[in-house]
Amino acid sequence: MKIEIDPKKGMPIYLQIIEQIKHKIASGELSIGDRIPTVRKLAVDLEINPNTVAKAYNELEREGILDSKQGIGTFVKKNKNILTIEDRKDKLTELCRKFLDEALWFGFNKEDIMDELNRMISSKR
Repeated sequence: MKIEIDPKKGMPIYLQIIEQIKHKIASGELSIGDRIPTVRKLAVDLEINPNTVAKAYNELEREGILDSKQGIGTFVKKNKNILTIEDRKDKLTELCRKFLDEALWFGFNKEDIMDELNRMISSKR
């Protein structure tokens, strides 16, 4: 499991970890029962304080997303409804804004963008 943190993002590191783990679950990269790295392992990989990782894991446990088993490890507990309706809407808006900004920067017009989105959506059905 690869997590990337950006100290310049303006978001606390533990929240970045939480966001990325939720994204990995929502996208299917992590499934129910999957084991995630130990606090110590992730802290070493990210070169951050283990307390920061522990804070993220504790919050995810509190939300019922992770389950820690003493001496065994930490596992994904659920993968549905990990984001509130408002969080999902905010995330979709953020993703669309990034996509649209980049597409417009490359010179695509509204018709190009909508045609490609419709084609992609149709191919997913």
